[in-house]
Amino acid sequence: MKKPEYNSLKIVLVKLDVSEKELAKGMKKSPVTVSRWCTNDQQPSLKMLYDIADYLKIDVVELLPPNKYSSRKK
Repeated sequence: MKKPEYNSLKIVLVKLDVSEKELAKGMKKSPVTVSRWCTNDQQPSLKMLYDIADYLKIDVVELLPPNKYSSRKK
C-alpha cells in the first residue's frame, strides 16, 4: 500500500503547537511510536485515534485525511 502524501496527525500537532514528545508522554506511548505515526510508517488504531483526539481536545475527524467527498481541503 502506498504511503499517504501527508499526515493529518502531524498537521494537527503543528497547528496546536504540540510536540511529538508531548503527545507520546500524554498517550503513554514511546516517542518512536508517535514518530512512526507522524511519518506514516505505522498507523494508530481507531481507538487510539479517538484517544488522541480526546487528549488534544479536537474532533477525531481532524485526524483523518479528507477523501474526495470531504468539504475539508487537503
